[in-house]
Amino acid sequence: MNPIVNQAISNRLNAEINAGRLPHALLLSGPEGNGAYALALQLATRLLDAPAMMARLEHPDLHFTFPVFKKDSKPTTSDVFVRQWREMVLAAPYFGYTEWMEAIGAENQQLTIYVEESESLLRKLNLKSSQGGYKVCIIWLPEKMNAECANKLLKLLEEPPQSTLFILVSEHPEQMLTTVRSRCQTIEVPPLAEADINATLVSQYHVDPQMAAGIARTSYGNMCAAIRQIMGHSETDAFLEQFKSLMRLSYMRRVREMKAWSDEVAAMGRERQKRFLDYCQRMIRENFIYNFHNPDLNYMNRDEAEFAVKFAPYINERNVIGIMDELQLCYRDIAQNGNAKIIFFDFALKMIVLIKNR
Repeated sequence: MNPIVNQAISNRLNAEINAGRLPHALLLSGPEGNGAYALALQLATRLLDAPAMMARLEHPDLHFTFPVFKKDSKPTTSDVFVRQWREMVLAAPYFGYTEWMEAIGAENQQLTIYVEESESLLRKLNLKSSQGGYKVCIIWLPEKMNAECANKLLKLLEEPPQSTLFILVSEHPEQMLTTVRSRCQTIEVPPLAEADINATLVSQYHVDPQMAAGIARTSYGNMCAAIRQIMGHSETDAFLEQFKSLMRLSYMRRVREMKAWSDEVAAMGRERQKRFLDYCQRMIRENFIYNFHNPDLNYMNRDEAEFAVKFAPYINERNVIGIMDELQLCYRDIAQNGNAKIIFFDFALKMIVLIKNR
C-alpha cells in the first residue's frame, strides 16, 4: 500500500539530502493522520539505502522510539514493544494514539516515553553504524517524554553522534520542551487534501466513490479518522449517541439521569474522554454553522446531519461561546487528571442553563 505524503515536503527533504544540507534533527509537526510518519520512514529509507531490510523495518541502523507503559512497574523502553510497533506500522501506514494503545493492550493506561529510553538511545547511537552510513532515530510523539527523558535527549541533540539523524514526529509540539524544539529544524506538515483521501479510499481501500467522498469530507484531512470509519473502528457513532443523550437530558433537566450519564462517560479512559470532548466541540461548531443553511460549510455525516435538523436552533450566538468555553475548561481539567465524575457532572449541570439560552 502506497501511503499519501505531502509531495512538496518530500521533494524539499530530497533536495536537502542532494545538497548535503540535511540537519541532524528534524521535527515534523502537525495533526494526526497527516502522513508525517510516512514521510519520516520515506526519508529513513532513502538515507539507509537498504530496501529489503526497510521493507521489514528491521534495519540495524534504524531505531524507533514511541510512548509505552511500564510492565510490572519496571523501567520500560520502546524495545519491549518493538515487535508490536513493526506489525502495526507495516499493517497500515496511518495510525494514531488509539491504534497504538489497542496494539499493546494499554487500555486506560497513560503512555509515556521514560528516561530509560534516552539512556537506551545513547548506548545504541554511540555504536558504530552497522552499514557504514547514517544512523536514524524516529521518535513518535516526543511530547510524551517525561521531563527527565526530554532533558537527556536535549544533550544528545546538542552533541549528536556522528552521521546520526533524529526525526521527531509530533502532533502537539507546543507540549515539548522548548529547548528540544529549538535544536530541531521544524517542518509543518499540514492535513492531507480531501481529494487525496478520497482517491486513496477508492483506489487502495476499494470504497464506493460516493461513500468515499462523504468520509473524506468529514475526516478533516485526517487519514486515520477516514480509515477508522471504513474499518468499523470509528467512535463517532458512540460519541454522537452520548452527545445526543446529554443535550436531551439537559434540555429536560433530568438531573438524576444526567448524573448517570456523567458516571458512564467518567468510566471511559482519559484519552477517550479527551477525544469525546473534541467531538463535542466539533458538533457544537457544526450545529451553529448549520443555522446559516449553507451545506458547503458543514462537515457532518448523515446521522449527525439528521440530528442537526432539530438540534441546531438551540445553538446560537447567545450560547455558542459559553458552551465552547465550558467544553475547553472540561478538556483542560480532564487533561490535568481531575476527577472525571465531578468534571462531567458539573459540565452537564451547566448545560441546563446554556441550552435554554435561546
